[in-house]
This record gives sequence, C-alpha cells and structure tokens, in this order.
Amino acid sequence: MMHDCLFCHILAGEIPSEKVYEDDDVYAFNDIHPKAPTHVLVIPKQHIATLDDAEDAMQLGLLMQKVSYIANDVLKLEAGYRLITNVREGGGQVVFHLHVHILGGKKLPF
Repeated sequence: MMHDCLFCHILAGEIPSEKVYEDDDVYAFNDIHPKAPTHVLVIPKQHIATLDDAEDAMQLGLLMQKVSYIANDVLKLEAGYRLITNVREGGGQVVFHLHVHILGGKKLPF
C-alpha cells in the first residue's frame, strides 16, 4: 500500500466506498462524482501508479477481463458501455493508482 494513495486507503477500508464488486485481484466501487447513470471505478489491488507503470501484460489482461465481467455480468450494461483510463496529470489522472472507469446506463455522446 502506498501511504498517500486514496485508492489504497479505500482498499484498506480506511475510507468508505460503495462496493460494486471485489475479488482477489480487483475492487470496484461507485464513483462519488458520476458522469453517467452508471459510473464505476475498477482498481487492481496491487498499487500501480499509472498505466505506463504496469510492467505485466498478463496482469493488465486480467484487469480488462475483470472490467468486462463487471460491466456485463454485475452491472448488466447490455446496451454497451465506455471505458476510460486517464494517464498522468496531462491525461486527466487525479488519483495515481491505476483505475478504469466504466460508464454506462445511457447512450453516451462522443
């Protein structure tokens, strides 16, 4: 755990969150500032600061499989969904713990 990482504190149960899904590898919870009717964040339990810091392709593949499972089987977003991963400050990343936003529940504009 990174001591100054908001998402690591959430994983440790030190900061409350509205859990959507959890297993040994990932934790998913509702975004506190949703941009769509469904807006869930999926984070790996291992701290990885940004997508560019991920060194294990299998770990990234597993993360994406879990994201797909959560979107389709847990959230039931049959009509479709959008994934967003912001990378570093210039890309809009605010919390430096790799995370994937799942947005859905309505037709999303481009």
